Amino acid sequence: MSNTHQERWTRVKGRLRAEVGEDIFSSWFARMELEGVDSDTVRLSVPTRFLKSWIQSHYAERVLACWQGEEPLVRRIDLSVRSAGVRPAAMAIRAAGAVAAVTVRAEPSAGPIAINGHSGPVGMPAASSAGQDAVGGSPLDPRLTFDTFVVGRANSLAHAAAKQVAAARRGDPVMFNPLYVHAAVGLGKTHLLQAIAWAGNAGGERRVLYLTAEKFVYGFVSSLRTQTTLAFKEVLRATDVLLIDDLQFLQGKSTFAEFSHTLNAMIDAGRQVVVAADRPPLDLENLDDRVRSRLAGGLVVEMGSFGEDLRLEILQSRVACARTHHADFDVPAPVLSFIAKSVTHNGRDLEGALNRLLAHSKLTGQPITMELAEREIRDLVRPQEPRKVKIEEIQRIVARRYNVSRGDLLSSRRTANVVRPRQIAMYLAKTLTLRSLPEIGRRFGGRDHTTVLHAVRKIENLVGNDVSLAEEIEAIKRELQE
Repeated sequence: MSNTHQERWTRVKGRLRAEVGEDIFSSWFARMELEGVDSDTVRLSVPTRFLKSWIQSHYAERVLACWQGEEPLVRRIDLSVRSAGVRPAAMAIRAAGAVAAVTVRAEPSAGPIAINGHSGPVGMPAASSAGQDAVGGSPLDPRLTFDTFVVGRANSLAHAAAKQVAAARRGDPVMFNPLYVHAAVGLGKTHLLQAIAWAGNAGGERRVLYLTAEKFVYGFVSSLRTQTTLAFKEVLRATDVLLIDDLQFLQGKSTFAEFSHTLNAMIDAGRQVVVAADRPPLDLENLDDRVRSRLAGGLVVEMGSFGEDLRLEILQSRVACARTHHADFDVPAPVLSFIAKSVTHNGRDLEGALNRLLAHSKLTGQPITMELAEREIRDLVRPQEPRKVKIEEIQRIVARRYNVSRGDLLSSRRTANVVRPRQIAMYLAKTLTLRSLPEIGRRFGGRDHTTVLHAVRKIENLVGNDVSLAEEIEAIKRELQE
């Protein structure tokens, strides 16, 4: 594949990111790869059939249009699935004016992946084979183990908890159940969950199943279609350790209900559940209150943003890994320090920066210099985003300033010394976060959204007429944003 094609692919991804936004791009397109370009056909691949199906249904024309924006001669895109032992299924997207005609070739059913390295859970009765087909585990990346996970202050607690889960033996009392890890994109959630799965595979004693939320949805929908839901339930609940990644992508009322039943059954049976998401349980608005409560009742751990020291350690670790395959790959220490200081968003951007340097080194044979690094990673150097304010922080700081407890703010007390701070906290939650009025009301003791709206309007009116109150609120805002 020529450098020109790769450069066009990079620009196409840039177009997609600009059109659909960072969150959607990270969810659906980050794992799409260019396989080749033949005449008027572009061959792309994704790691799962669910991902292929979703892109086919929702973004087929957009992907084709972005390619045609870079190369007008492209008339067809083949999208295949990168799954070991599975003949790729291709999605053909043909340009025909404003309409993209989509054709799909039939593909054989893939067997389960990543259940203790077996084709299905150990000891599973033969009657459950249909359920196994529906709930085959998501593929595991061999690079994502505990050995390659770099520990720092931002992730040490999550790492320690994950190691505790991985080290447990069948029959041991479950210490953290569920273990709930949340963090922004690219901070290592998936790495930790897959590391637990690899550790389980190595031990061989426990049945370990790693599923992305999209795979859970796919398996459940498939079991409904094939009338094998009982087998689906059996396979899930016969595992000793169930790992669910990207819970925020769980979709569908019936799927939520099935996840709730599975979660309760696993915990009640003393089986380990580990969940990862991009936000804490109370912020997952699509989940039922009982599920949120069950998730929050375990150990909830946040993985914070990487500091510069941790970013440098990650880069050094990745360079060492790269040298096992490319012995002559050398990145001077000042260049690594520059990348660690400049690329601050997440670990995937750090990987991307190193991959660009590695590609340049292998393709041109030229040494890596500071000038080269500055040129290659300039689009990864993002402006610092303003600090995200959490409702819990607002409640804590407002309670401290007005000498009440956080419990008072969430209570039904109506005394003047509690009502005003509560209204101020609601007002700040509405103006400093993206949470909806119903969500804010729920986070303030289950209040109705009209109560929140009244509080917001009340404080807005007072701020316009009371200079001292306005100054107090500005002081609270500064403290929250420091």
